Amino acid sequence: MKFEVTILGSSSATPIFQRNPTAQILNINEKIILIDCGEGTQQQMLRYGIKFNKIDSIFISHLHGDHFFGLVGLLSSMNLNGRVKALNLYCPAALKDILDLQFLYSGSVLRFPLNYFFTQSQQVQKIVDNADYSVETIILNHRIPCTGFLFTTKKKLRKIIKQKVDALSIPKEYIDLIKKGFDFTDSQGNIHSAQALTTDADAPRSYAYCSDTLYSLDYLQSIKNVNTLYHESTFLHDMSQRAKETYHTTALEAGQLAQVANVDNLLIGHFSARYKDVNLLLLEAQSAFKNTYLAVEGKTFTV
Repeated sequence: MKFEVTILGSSSATPIFQRNPTAQILNINEKIILIDCGEGTQQQMLRYGIKFNKIDSIFISHLHGDHFFGLVGLLSSMNLNGRVKALNLYCPAALKDILDLQFLYSGSVLRFPLNYFFTQSQQVQKIVDNADYSVETIILNHRIPCTGFLFTTKKKLRKIIKQKVDALSIPKEYIDLIKKGFDFTDSQGNIHSAQALTTDADAPRSYAYCSDTLYSLDYLQSIKNVNTLYHESTFLHDMSQRAKETYHTTALEAGQLAQVANVDNLLIGHFSARYKDVNLLLLEAQSAFKNTYLAVEGKTFTV
């Protein structure tokens, strides 16, 4: 199963140094998901060959502009391009009021259903549960209500060993049963175990997205043992007091959190405009957690 994240924006409050505000594309088995939608997101999608109308769902972590100011433009472009397929929007409830007002005063009527699912920032919720993946919220600590998102793929049925199945001329109607663990009995009465005819499916994989937040262990259980953790790293640690004042995290703290949470890989982003060279933040995070990577524009990571 494909499970990839493409970075569209890595800047914090303002676009600068070729960095755009926060936005990411998640591809789960060709289900295309947009996480946050800072200013310029649709331009970034055009740059990296991502088609607007393939997006199935959008997740907005909170209502600071660098995480949603691109949404009105993106929805308008979808509308102008003739989208009719429903779009799911997971977001704080107040975002509906903002969008309704914008569409009212611009005289815009969406031709496609926009299905709202409102998040809340007090307790963890499972907000998606389908055949491919589930999504739970992560309760973060920011200046306004803010949630991260934990995406976890579902374990699929066992995989058929094609050579063995073909050699036994097993009818197609038996294939799904074998995948589910049922043995196959051939015309001579010989039993061929499902275990021998299949291999185990890929283990579920997980991606935790933690946008703006004060460093805390309060959400440790939500991110523990994930395959890939994205965590904001707005400042170097010599600015830790500023990070506390603005409810953000330093690169060192993000690395320490990844270490304690026992994740496989850490992506850091949401870099302050004060840093032209973000490799300084990378080195600081890597001092606490080696498997750290920069979540910079245009990079795609396999979860």
